[in-house]
Amino acid sequence: MGIRIHRVRPGLFFITAAALASAGNVLAENTEIAADPSKLNEIIVRATRMEKRIDQVPAAISAISKRDIQLGRQQVGLDESLAAVPGLFMQDRYNFAQDLRIAIRGFGARSNFGIRGVKIIVDGIPESLPDGQGQSDGIDIGSVEQIEVIRGPSSSLYGNASGGVINITSERGPVEPFLEARLSSGEYGFENVQIKAGGNAGRLNYLVNLSDMKFDGYREHSETENTLLNARFVFAIDDKSEFGVVLNATDQPIANDPGGIDLAQSESAPTTARQRNLDFNTGESLDQQRVGLSYKRSFGEHHEIRLRNYYVRRDFANRLPFTGGGAVAFDRSFVGGGASYSYDAELWGKPNRLIIGTDIDRQDDDRQRFDNNSGVLGAATLDQNELVKSIGIFAQNEITLNDRLALTVGVRYDEVEFEVEDRFLADGNDSGNRSLSEVSPMIGISYSAFDSASVYGTISTAFETPTTTELANPSGTGGFNPTVDPQLATNYEVGVRGTIAERHRYEVSLFTIDVEDELIPFELASQPGRDFFSNAGKSKREGVEVSFISQPLDSLRFSIAYTYSNFEFDQFLDDNGNDFSGNALPGIPDNLFRAEIAYTHTSGFYSTIDVLSVGDFFVNNANSTFNESYQVVNLRAGLDDLKFGQWVLSPFVGINNLADEAYSANIRINAFGGRYFEPAPDRHWYGGVAIRYNF
Repeated sequence: MGIRIHRVRPGLFFITAAALASAGNVLAENTEIAADPSKLNEIIVRATRMEKRIDQVPAAISAISKRDIQLGRQQVGLDESLAAVPGLFMQDRYNFAQDLRIAIRGFGARSNFGIRGVKIIVDGIPESLPDGQGQSDGIDIGSVEQIEVIRGPSSSLYGNASGGVINITSERGPVEPFLEARLSSGEYGFENVQIKAGGNAGRLNYLVNLSDMKFDGYREHSETENTLLNARFVFAIDDKSEFGVVLNATDQPIANDPGGIDLAQSESAPTTARQRNLDFNTGESLDQQRVGLSYKRSFGEHHEIRLRNYYVRRDFANRLPFTGGGAVAFDRSFVGGGASYSYDAELWGKPNRLIIGTDIDRQDDDRQRFDNNSGVLGAATLDQNELVKSIGIFAQNEITLNDRLALTVGVRYDEVEFEVEDRFLADGNDSGNRSLSEVSPMIGISYSAFDSASVYGTISTAFETPTTTELANPSGTGGFNPTVDPQLATNYEVGVRGTIAERHRYEVSLFTIDVEDELIPFELASQPGRDFFSNAGKSKREGVEVSFISQPLDSLRFSIAYTYSNFEFDQFLDDNGNDFSGNALPGIPDNLFRAEIAYTHTSGFYSTIDVLSVGDFFVNNANSTFNESYQVVNLRAGLDDLKFGQWVLSPFVGINNLADEAYSANIRINAFGGRYFEPAPDRHWYGGVAIRYNF
C-alpha cells in the first residue's frame, strides 16, 4: 500500500496525526486510495519526528492537504481550507489591515488584529513572536503543501501562546522540473498572478513561488496590494543528513481598514466604511523578509539531531482613527534558533521514544507613535524600544507499554523577559521590565481498542503572556501596564477515532479547559479603534468536536465537521466594577457546522460545494448584543491536469457566498459605540487558469 507519511515540526509533543481529516479533500490526499480503491490506507504520522499510527497518539489534530489548500481556491486567506477543521473558528478574511482572526477552542478569539494565543509555524520557523503575537500576511498559500492544526493547549513543547498550533509546510519540488503560471481574477477588483518553479538538480531540491495580488474589496476603503516571494531549498548532504534554506519576502504597501460599524449601518449600507476611518485614512503597510536555516542528521539506528536558525525583519506602519498617538510605526528584528535530539530504543524492554530540546528567541521593536492629523503624520507622542527575550527547554517521552497501550509525558520550562526603554521623556520616564516564567506539563495515554478504533486521553497546559501591544498603558503614557498578568489554561480531553468498513473515517473529541486570568480587550472613548487589556478572574470552556469523512464511491467524497462550544466566565469583575460572571465569552459561537461534497471524474473534472453554518454569538462581555447566525455556501469547479504533451492546463472557477447571505465577516469584540460589525461581501465569483510546463 502507498503509505503517506506526514512530517511535522520537530519537537511537537502530543502531535497526532495528520488526519482525521476535517476537510473533504484531506481524504483525497492524506488517505489516498492506492492498489485497492475500495480501501483507505492506514494513516502514518510523524509525531515528535518519529513515524507513528494515528491510533497511538493522545491528541486532536487535523491535517489539510495541498489539494484542498490550492485546487480551485481563490487563495486570499487560510480560512478557505481551514474552515473544515472542528474546534477552529475564523473571521476577517476581507480586512487585510486586521489580518485573519483565528480561534482554537477560544484561544485567539480576543484578537481584533493579528493572531493571538495560537502558535504559527511555517517551515520550522515561528511566525509567532516571543511575546505571543503572530501574523498570516506573510504566508504564501500558493506554495503550501500541508497544514496541520493541533486543537488544544500545547505549551509543553511550544511554550508561550500555544492554545493551539498551526504548522504549515511548503511544497518540495517534484522529481520532474516544472514552470507554472497561475492567473486569476474576480469581482471587487480581485487580481492574482502567480509564477512557480520547482524540481531537482542533483542533490538539491527546490521550489520557488512568486505571487502578486490586488483586491479593491467589497467595502469602501478596503483596498489591498500584496506581493509574496517564497522559496525552499533542501540539499541532501548524504543519506543520513540534509541542509535546508527557506527564503520569504512580503511587500504589502496598501492594506486599508474600513473599520467596524454599528448594526444599523451594517444593515442599511454594508459597503460603506466608518466615517472616522475615512477621515483618518486608516490602514497599514508592511515590508518583511525571513530567512531560515535547518540541519538534520541521523546517527546509527536510534539517534537524530535537528538544528534551526532564523532571521526576520519587519517594517510596519499603521494609522488608527483618532488623533493623539493614532499613527504607529515600528522596525522589528526577530531572531532565534533551536536544537533537538531524539532517541528511539527500548527502555526496560519496552519500545521507547525520547526527545529533548531548546528554543531561544529575541524580538527587538523600535516603536513610535505620532498624532494622526486626518491621515497626515503629526507630532511624536511615544518613542520606545521594546525587547522581548525567551528561552524554553523541553522534554517528551513516549513508552509503548504493550501492543495496544502507550503513555506520553512531557514538560517544558519557559522564561519570557519584557524590557522597555522609554526615549520620549516629555511625559516622564516609563522605562521598565517584566519577567514571566512558567512550567508546562502534559500527560497522555492512547489505547487501541480494536484494529480499526482507538481512544485517548490527555491533560495538557498552556500559558499566554500579554503581547507588547497588549501591555500598553491605558493611561496613554509609555512603558508596560503593570496590572496585566499571563493567562493560564489546563486542558482535559478524551477522544475516539477510527474507520468503518475502510471507506469511512471518524473522530470525536470532548474537552474541558480551565482558564485563569483570561486576557480580555476593551476600548476607551478617547482612543476608539485601539485595544487595551485586562484579566478576567476565571473562565471555563467545554466542548465537543466531531469530524466524519466518507468515500462511498471512488469519485465521491463527503465530509462534515461539527463543534459545540460552551465557554463562560466563572469570575469576572472588570476595571469599572461590572460583574460579568456567568456570561458567555464573546466572539465564539455555541454551534459551528461545516459540510462538503466533492466529486472528481476520471477526465479531470472536479466540483466541490461546501456550507458553513455559524450559530449566533455575543460580541461584548456584557452579552447585551449578539451577532446573528448565518450560513455561507461556496462552490468551486474546474479541470485538473489537462495534458497536451509537456503542457498541462488547469482552468477553474468559483462562487463565494452562493446563496447571497448577509453576514459579518468580522466582529470587533467590545468595540466602543456599538461598532462591532464588518459586513462580508455578497455573492461574488472568481476564475482563472494554471498553465504548467514539465521539462
